[in-house]
Amino acid sequence: MGCIKKQRVSFSWFLFLALFASGATGCKGKKFWTDWWTPGDTVDDVGYHPTQPIDFSHKLHAGSMEIPCQYCHSGARRSIAAGVPSMNTCMGCHKFAATEREAIKLLTEKYEKKEPVEWVKVHDLPDFVRFTHKRHVQSGIDCATCHGDLREEGTAKQGASMQMGWCVECHMENNASTSCVACHY
Repeated sequence: MGCIKKQRVSFSWFLFLALFASGATGCKGKKFWTDWWTPGDTVDDVGYHPTQPIDFSHKLHAGSMEIPCQYCHSGARRSIAAGVPSMNTCMGCHKFAATEREAIKLLTEKYEKKEPVEWVKVHDLPDFVRFTHKRHVQSGIDCATCHGDLREEGTAKQGASMQMGWCVECHMENNASTSCVACHY
């Protein structure tokens, strides 16, 4: 698991490499985008699965109980970030459900003390990437496309590469914009 190292590459250098390589492939992009590595990022850490403060089971909530992703991650349909559910969302059910479980006791204790649960971020895109959950959700892209089928998982882990090439391939397959400014500041 280890520490995540994040290196910074200047945007102008990144842009130069992207434009140079695009020109080298006749601007068709498929081979270039498929094989290219985004410099200095951890976006290709497929399977990254940090230990979380509470062993939240997506398999139970999204799988067995069939709670839709957007019930808890309501920001996904209306903003850039899907967001972590508020304590009020969790306690809406857990004031009554499974109150005897240790994880729920911890959740309740933090809720009553007005302390946050400090979740470990799993999906982390570089700062120069502009990704909007809202646009993808409204386009009908299923959460599992990027996050894997969490209905079969316990705590979240990174389910896809999220390298630039992976995103561009999806955009090309779905006739979405592949213009640099669609995703980069």
